[in-house]
Amino acid sequence: MPPKIQLPTPGDIHNAFICGEGAVTELFIGVIDIVRQLQSHISELREEIRELRSQSAKNSGNSGKPPSSDGLKKKQRTVSLRKSGEKPNGGQPGHKGHCLEMSDDPDQIRVHRVGMCRNCQASLKDAPVIGHDRRQVFDIPPLRMEITEHQTETLRCPKCGHHNKSEFPAEISQPVQYGSDIKAHAVYFNTYHHIPLERTSEIFEHLFGHRISETVIIRATEVCAAEVEPAYQHIRKQLIKSDVVNFDETGLRVNQKLNWLTVASAPRLTCYNIHPKRGEQGLTDSGILPEFHGIAVHDHWKAYFRYSCGHGLCNAHHLRELKFVCEQYGQIWAKNMSDLLTEIHHEVKKTAPHNSRLPPQTVGEFESRYDRIIGQGLSANPPSEKKEGCRGRTKQSVPRNLIERLRTYKSETLRFMYDFRVPFDNNQAERDIRMMKVKQKVSGSFRTGKGAKIFCRIRSYISTLKKNACNNIIDAIRRAFEGNPFIPITTAE
Repeated sequence: MPPKIQLPTPGDIHNAFICGEGAVTELFIGVIDIVRQLQSHISELREEIRELRSQSAKNSGNSGKPPSSDGLKKKQRTVSLRKSGEKPNGGQPGHKGHCLEMSDDPDQIRVHRVGMCRNCQASLKDAPVIGHDRRQVFDIPPLRMEITEHQTETLRCPKCGHHNKSEFPAEISQPVQYGSDIKAHAVYFNTYHHIPLERTSEIFEHLFGHRISETVIIRATEVCAAEVEPAYQHIRKQLIKSDVVNFDETGLRVNQKLNWLTVASAPRLTCYNIHPKRGEQGLTDSGILPEFHGIAVHDHWKAYFRYSCGHGLCNAHHLRELKFVCEQYGQIWAKNMSDLLTEIHHEVKKTAPHNSRLPPQTVGEFESRYDRIIGQGLSANPPSEKKEGCRGRTKQSVPRNLIERLRTYKSETLRFMYDFRVPFDNNQAERDIRMMKVKQKVSGSFRTGKGAKIFCRIRSYISTLKKNACNNIIDAIRRAFEGNPFIPITTAE
């Protein structure tokens, strides 16, 4: 609250004029001091109003806020950061199209015969066939649960009379049990498609005429997580040996408490981990960054910089923040920086198929332009002065914080220009973490930490399967139940 300002009353003014020139002069000095105080308060209020307007103006298109935070109000039409014509609509060059084609080996053939001549009504029962036309219908036969009974035999030896009993297969351990295909489907529906337990039971009842219990589904996910653990550890080790890995994190509620899910991603590998802490402790316990010596691509969460690996920053985040500064503060340097980063990105994409790096002269020109724009931004946003009586760091404006980050982390921001292995943005990790947000929207939260850990293990396995073009997810899960999980082989080996 600003201090209360005591304005001179008409009586004070009248008395000053009666008392003479000295009193009038003192009165005017007091009025000038009051005006200065009012100007200071107005400046503070203007800054506060600007901050409040800035907060309300932030959305998923000009900041790091998720789309879900935009609310249900009618939104302004999205303006893509991608330039027009960069990627036209429809199938891209080299894309292999898919359509329904006739099979050379149909499962069954139904012949539709002609009974009588449509011209003279004569019988065609014994008439020779002189040609065929073909049409095929692709459909699913009725599904039903198949029950297989296993029996052992007991035989008496005719020579010594000893009773000899055969053995059940190792996987048949209970008098009545479900097979690996049923358990694979349960995990597939519940974990891959995020279908809740009760609805998964209903799907079995509707498709197969047999309702399985929720306990069976839970137990199937527990066993599956244990069976894919060797694959999970292999994925983690391969990520540690990778040259470039994308990292991201998001909040996830477990037992009504906020936890943090972290993801480490590469083009062919995905590893999820859940932890109660977001910072260094959570990242360390995930077991990748402490041993990782490549380049970590992330969105500038400061905990990542505590590790000795190389770093690359997500420029998609920078473009959104620069857009916000340009829209809300009207600062031209932000538009210039956004155009420069986009231009460098296009130049890298154009050069990458033919060379492993940009020419030194081109790199030098881009660096000089980058430094000039940083200078423009610093001039437009001088540091805020520290107020008397306030301890700690002085709060800076949004543009000042952004320009300071771009200046301090210049090499990390331009890492994609120096090393073509480093992507321009962190979309790889953000795409992988999106499925976790879908799970949270469907189920709300996890009831236990054990359930969250199981889900992370299985989703790591499934995401890695898809990245390695293994699209028969159910079969891969079934093989895991049979003790033969898919193990990715990467170029890092």
